Amino acid sequence: MKNLLRNYRTKHGVLIADGATGTNYFSRGLETGDPPELWNLIKPDNVINLHQEFIKAGADIILTNSFGANSSRLKLHDCENKVKSINLEAASLARKAISLSKNKNKNLIGGSVGPTGELFKSIGGNLTYEDAASIFYEQAISLKEGGVDFLWIETLSSLEEVDAALHASEKSELGAVVTMSFDTSKRTMMGVTPHEFLKFISKRKVKPIGIGANCGIGPPELLLSIKEMKENLNEDILLVAKGNCGIPEYKEGKIFYKGTEEIMSRYAGLCKDIGVDVVGGCCGTTPEHIRAIKHIVLNKNSNFENIKSTSGSIIDDDVFMKRINSELGVPWKDSTQTSSIPKLKRTSRRRARRSL
Repeated sequence: MKNLLRNYRTKHGVLIADGATGTNYFSRGLETGDPPELWNLIKPDNVINLHQEFIKAGADIILTNSFGANSSRLKLHDCENKVKSINLEAASLARKAISLSKNKNKNLIGGSVGPTGELFKSIGGNLTYEDAASIFYEQAISLKEGGVDFLWIETLSSLEEVDAALHASEKSELGAVVTMSFDTSKRTMMGVTPHEFLKFISKRKVKPIGIGANCGIGPPELLLSIKEMKENLNEDILLVAKGNCGIPEYKEGKIFYKGTEEIMSRYAGLCKDIGVDVVGGCCGTTPEHIRAIKHIVLNKNSNFENIKSTSGSIIDDDVFMKRINSELGVPWKDSTQTSSIPKLKRTSRRRARRSL
C-alpha cells in the first residue's frame, strides 16, 4: 500500500484530495453537537452523496467519514462501543460511492483518523502513550478491514500523538499520510514547528507515505508551513496541503467562510509552485471549491522558480508572504464565502477541526 499513493502521483501528477465533512453535512441537516460519524449508520445515503459530489468535482482521494470515530471521542456521545461498526461502514460507504461514480480513474480512499481530543500525561493530562496507541489501533484496524487504501491521520498537534498514531499504522500494516495543524507563527497548539515535525519524521525507521499540514487559520499561514517542510523534505515522502477557508464567523444566522472559490484556486496554484504532491481543502471547503482547485491544478504550469531567490535557494517567509498577498489579496480575508449552516455550539477546538 505504501507505493500506491506514490505510483498514483507519478501517473496522474498533482493529486486532489476532498474537502470538508461537517460544513457540508450541516447544510444537509446535521444538528449542532451531533457527531457526523454517526451518519455512517443512520444516514448512509447522505455520506455517499457527499463523497460522490467530491469525486464529480475532481477529487482523486476521498477521506472516510471517520475523523472522530475513535473511542475517546465517541465516548462523549455514549457510542464508544461502536468504533468498529462506524469505521467499517465509513470505509464501505466510500467504496460504494466510488463504485457508483464510475470514474474512469480509480479513486483512492484515505481512512480519516483525527486526534483523540485528550491531553497526554506528559503535559498534565490523563492520556498515556499506550492508551493513545491502543485507541488509534482500534480505529485503524477497523478501517483496514473496511477496505481503505491507507490511513489519513490529520489535525494533530503533538509529536507524541503523531508517534502513537503512526505506531498504530505500522501495527495495522497500513501506510499513512500524517498532517499537523499549524496556526500563527507556524506552530501547532502544542508548539510544534514544521521543522520539528519533519525532523521527528526523519528519525523514524518506518516513515509515512506523506506528511503535511491541514486546517489552521487559513491558506496564507498553511502555505508558510508547507514551504518550510518543502525546504527540507525527503523526496520519498509526499507533501500534502489541505487548507481550510479561514476561521468561520457567525453572522445573521449563517456561518461565513472567507475563502472564496477564486481564493482557494489561487492557494492551490501556490501549492503547486511550492511542489506539493496532494492538495485539498479542510474546514469550509465545498465541492465547488474542490472543482476550482482541480481546474487550476490541471491548467497551471508549476513555477517553482517563483519561490526561489536569485541565489537559487527558496525565498524567505517575508518575501513569500508578499507573493501570497499578491495572489490572495491584502488582506485575503476581505472576501467572504457564505454557507447556510446553523450556529455551532462552542466545543473543543480539536473536535471541531476537520468535522467542519
